[in-house]
Amino acid sequence: MAGNGYLAVRQEEECRCASAAELMAYGVTSTFRPKYRKELGERGSGFRPRSENVQDFHKIREGLLGRGGLFEDPEFPATDSSLFFSQTPSRRFEWKRPMEIVEDPRLFVEGASRFDIQQGELGDCWLLAAMANLTLIDNLFQQVVPHDQNFQGDYAGIFHFRFWQFGRWVDVVIDDRLPTYNGQLIFLRSSQPNEFWSALLEKAYAKLHGSYEALKGGSTVEALEDFTGGVSEMYLLNEAPPNLFQVMLKAFERNSLMACSIEADPNITEAQTTEGLVKGHAYSITKVQYVDIQTPNRSGKIPLLRLRNPWGNEAEWNGPWSDKSAEWRFISESEKEEIGLVFEFDGEFWMSFTDFVKRFSRVEICNLSPDSLTEAELRAEDKKKWEMGVFEGEWVRGVTAGGCRNFLETFWHNPQYIVELTDPDEDDEDNKCTILIALMQKHRRSQKDGCRMSDYRICCVPLRGARENAETAGHEFLQVQRFLCPISVLHQPPRNYE
Repeated sequence: MAGNGYLAVRQEEECRCASAAELMAYGVTSTFRPKYRKELGERGSGFRPRSENVQDFHKIREGLLGRGGLFEDPEFPATDSSLFFSQTPSRRFEWKRPMEIVEDPRLFVEGASRFDIQQGELGDCWLLAAMANLTLIDNLFQQVVPHDQNFQGDYAGIFHFRFWQFGRWVDVVIDDRLPTYNGQLIFLRSSQPNEFWSALLEKAYAKLHGSYEALKGGSTVEALEDFTGGVSEMYLLNEAPPNLFQVMLKAFERNSLMACSIEADPNITEAQTTEGLVKGHAYSITKVQYVDIQTPNRSGKIPLLRLRNPWGNEAEWNGPWSDKSAEWRFISESEKEEIGLVFEFDGEFWMSFTDFVKRFSRVEICNLSPDSLTEAELRAEDKKKWEMGVFEGEWVRGVTAGGCRNFLETFWHNPQYIVELTDPDEDDEDNKCTILIALMQKHRRSQKDGCRMSDYRICCVPLRGARENAETAGHEFLQVQRFLCPISVLHQPPRNYE
């Protein structure tokens, strides 16, 4: 099994990753890529899903426009093999182009919005929650959904979408044939019947992973990382730090993308509570804000969150601060307008942070990396960004597969990487640095034999010096100096870490 390791720290801190020579001195081997070339794929699409043929969107479209005809993708055909890999359809689906479904198909109707996303029969709410978040940041959206395509003048039945995969952006080409039943889309659809960007994006993501079935079940940050190249962190709300709202507020202000979910009911799929929330279901967090409140007995600011259910219907929170609840009478009309308050059965609702922590189980935050930003944003000095290093490695039996801590004689054979933190966070009272560590398992979802996510733990070991560390690399050192981080965010004093 192969995996990429992604290390990122805030740009106002300094992070130095060890050179190849230093890694050899420590007995550590790795491939490290400190910088990315800001390009989309290698040539054309740069994406080879099932063959060695690179599908170049512009060349294919130019050829079709010259000779006539509509694109039919040989890499992702309109057959059952593109729908499922472990089952056969229970009904006979018919693949239709948008022009065969509606009279005036459009890629966008009045622009892209989080309300353009309504879940179909596929269990991919995690993906849809990420798509809703993507619409909130225009430059990110345009990177994933290029605006050089439409259903008008240069239409040739071909579209393309961009995803970040293992350190580079790839361009995925598809035709616009979509699975239908009785003339209706089976999977994702827009609230506008003639708008198709969301359905086509879902198809491109299905192609990226091999089939629509491959998208069943997942974590929202998985898609957010593919949409942004960002690095994610996760908080269990029953173990939430006391400053979690401040963490989320800062993340929102820095354009980080967030999602949340409630622990699933093992007996009922997507069970709905009496308060209108759905268990085992992904929600987008679309706003984090302090709101001014004025009551006869109290005035001040209250922490609120705005969430969205990708079902896009009346399945909404019905407690305090829900649509048309009594609490809103204590908020001024100008404040309501400023936060964009709307009461509709559209799956979006507000709730207090206190209620949120009590009802939900976890929060996922995808922090934007240098790969997420435009060149202008990377050059901007007033924006706080992340520095990121990338290591690529693998567990090889007999070489780097050292096993878990139960195998102390070989545990140190596992992949090791060195990072030096030198400059603490400006706003950290304890004079510590923030570092995010994420491990990505390559091609897991596209494995048709059902490749599962590997269990892993990340050990962070303070280093004292190359020679001294080499002498103490035995199991005594591992037992005493090692600490485990089951989540990917750490706050540590400046020094070297392995």
